[in-house]
Amino acid sequence: MSAARARVLVVDDSAVVRQMLSEILAADPGIEVVGTAADPLIARDKIQRLQPDVITLDIEMPRMNGLEFLEQLMRVRPMPVVMVSSLTERGAQTTLQALALGAVDVVSKPRLDVARGLQRYAEEIVDKVRQAARARVRPPARPLPTVATPAPRAVRPLPVRSNERLIALGASAGGTEALRVVLEQLPADAPAVVLAQHLPASFSAAFAERLDRHSAMTVREARDGEPVLRGHAYLPPGGRHLAVLRNGAGWRLRIDDGEPVNRHKPAVDVLFRSVARAAGANAIGALLTGMGDDGARGLLEMREAGAATLVQDEATSVVWGMPGAAVKLGAASETVPLDAIAARLLALAGQAQA
Repeated sequence: MSAARARVLVVDDSAVVRQMLSEILAADPGIEVVGTAADPLIARDKIQRLQPDVITLDIEMPRMNGLEFLEQLMRVRPMPVVMVSSLTERGAQTTLQALALGAVDVVSKPRLDVARGLQRYAEEIVDKVRQAARARVRPPARPLPTVATPAPRAVRPLPVRSNERLIALGASAGGTEALRVVLEQLPADAPAVVLAQHLPASFSAAFAERLDRHSAMTVREARDGEPVLRGHAYLPPGGRHLAVLRNGAGWRLRIDDGEPVNRHKPAVDVLFRSVARAAGANAIGALLTGMGDDGARGLLEMREAGAATLVQDEATSVVWGMPGAAVKLGAASETVPLDAIAARLLALAGQAQA
């Protein structure tokens, strides 16, 4: 990245969106908008000529769609990309595929009144682009199909026992793929997992479905008041906090529509703090790649309550903001590479890996 300001190329087929994003980004002293492009072929030439640190990329564009361009870009010249995606179910599926291909993060683009809508997201757009410019970007380790083969399912899941472990995971930028890597290595009868991932609210159902296809566990959106079951992984429904409450020998889930915490909803801190209270030393917490510091204080509370805690290491994190903040607070007892996290969680739970 440039020593002074992050150099950004805005790629979108809409002239209005190009203008609005350029104005929003250029207003930040840490960002320089070096150019815009109306389609990927123009963008390809401008990337070679202007050498931006990060690009914003639309998905639906003429001559070549954003996914095709992103796949080529990550193969030939890996660089930080922030997707600008519409708030639709189809947009959610496509954007999750873009994140799987190596995009760092996603910014929501409203379908109606785009100019005013983008202005409402201005702070988030600036923050994500600045953070993305510092991200470590690598091409995907292996090609990922748009639709994966369904994973084998567990036999009817059992309620948790009094000595059962509860795994809590939190992530942000780069986390959609990090969580997939962890969950696809866990067996069908793994301890229950509760998750918090920063994503636009409309993407949560598609994200749960994607993780479910890649995991032997049953992965789905949580329902308020339901019991926590072994072999299940639970995500908060879009734009809600997820918390865990004690329920006899086990736990139940609480969906909370309260205010954002650390500017996020769901917030990792909300989940981790509830796990610290409800599960104490029976919990295992892991904070994965992500910008900012959400989850760091919650992970510290988990450790102080007797839980085993770990963070993803810097070398395998797309953005080492959240894990790094946890390390600085003394919240993490271990720092673990992404590919080894699932095995370590199972070892701490006293269970063999599948």
